[in-house]
Amino acid sequence: MRKKILIVTANYYKNISKGLLFNAKKILQKPFDLIFVPGVFEIPVTIAKNIKKYDGFIALGCIIKGETPHFEFISKTSIDAIMKLSIQYKKPIGNGIITCLNQKQALSRQKKGQEAAAAMLSVLNSIKKSSK
Repeated sequence: MRKKILIVTANYYKNISKGLLFNAKKILQKPFDLIFVPGVFEIPVTIAKNIKKYDGFIALGCIIKGETPHFEFISKTSIDAIMKLSIQYKKPIGNGIITCLNQKQALSRQKKGQEAAAAMLSVLNSIKKSSK
């Protein structure tokens, strides 16, 4: 049976998200669904709403540090929520959310999309094998 995969992409920094998504697609051999959300903070709730419909997820987005503590709150809250969902539902979620100090760093880290997809597929395949 084909495994269903959902990519949730935060579009706040469109040019960076586009690169993360491009790189994630490179590693995926199978069809997948895609949902765009406004920012990283909306990724966990979108995954939660779809958790029973899919076997694996890839979270893509970018958080760039500004002059306020907002960066720390969004980074920690979003990544903690994604980890809790993965553990609670025992479903792999590839974390392709990059946290950077500036746009130059973000642009140089777009391969994280590919790494997140590879990690999710690796866990998904190991779960599949161990359940046989």
